[in-house]
Amino acid sequence: MGFGVRIGFNPDGTFFIENASGSYTCREKKGKSLLVKTADFTAIDLETTGLSPSFDSIIELAAVRFRDGKPVAHYEHLVNPGFSVDEFITELTGITNDMLAGQPKIEKLLPEYLSFIGDDPIVGHNVNFDINFLYDNCILLDLPPVSNDFIDTMRLSKRLYKNWPNHKLDTMMEELGVGSRGHHRALNDKQLTAECYLLMIDNADFDFATKHAAGVKAKDIVVQDGFLNEDSPLFGKVCVFTGALESFTRKEAMQLVANIGGICGDGVTKKTNFLILGNNDYCSTIKDGKSTKQKKAEKLILEGADLQIINETVFLEMISGN
Repeated sequence: MGFGVRIGFNPDGTFFIENASGSYTCREKKGKSLLVKTADFTAIDLETTGLSPSFDSIIELAAVRFRDGKPVAHYEHLVNPGFSVDEFITELTGITNDMLAGQPKIEKLLPEYLSFIGDDPIVGHNVNFDINFLYDNCILLDLPPVSNDFIDTMRLSKRLYKNWPNHKLDTMMEELGVGSRGHHRALNDKQLTAECYLLMIDNADFDFATKHAAGVKAKDIVVQDGFLNEDSPLFGKVCVFTGALESFTRKEAMQLVANIGGICGDGVTKKTNFLILGNNDYCSTIKDGKSTKQKKAEKLILEGADLQIINETVFLEMISGN
């Protein structure tokens, strides 16, 4: 599941939703975001000309393959985007137009890059960003879409290290003591991100942090002023979540609902209007592929309840008003 938007919380606790293209991209064959331990994976990172897969281009592809927790092979190649990159991107990445001149274009490099990754689970920091760029470029080039499951070290760090000031890549590297990066370059970032991931899976609290719900309850959510939206399809509606969400934590999602005027619920009842499905892979109540909440919701729907079961993509569209 993936989104053509960026969503998050500002330092003051307010939220933002950015939709650069004005429309949503539903990446139906995208892999699942996992919270697991593995010593065999491929860490990836891209450098791009901007944040939007719809408007920006990849200028570097990098990946490091790990086996038994050790790097065994790497891939790195600059990509000619077909136009000049601006000074900001050069300053950020260290990649100049002279370096890109004469390099192959994405249509030549992407197939071999995907072949290098193979069927490995993908590790990266805020890796949704990278996978969305790869996925959309595959569609444009008529290639099979990237469907590898992935492990986001940002998501893991939020579970394991709640006391950190933030969960940016530089902060993660500093807090875990793996060193620091110079220019923002893909291969260096991936090597360091992979080292952080290997330290995380050795954390004694890993299993508890990744397999137990955060424990947030509807009563814990305090409505923030300034976001009320009576035109929202969620206004006045009772919303319940099940499974792990990919774009935000359960608490953040409940905060979004409450802020626009929705009502958060902890369990499915006859008063529930929307059940929002996350990734059920590591839901402790999963049975036969469906959580107990989903099974109860389906039963109530058959009995005539005014209740809809939606996925995270649809929820995000409803929240942002598209």
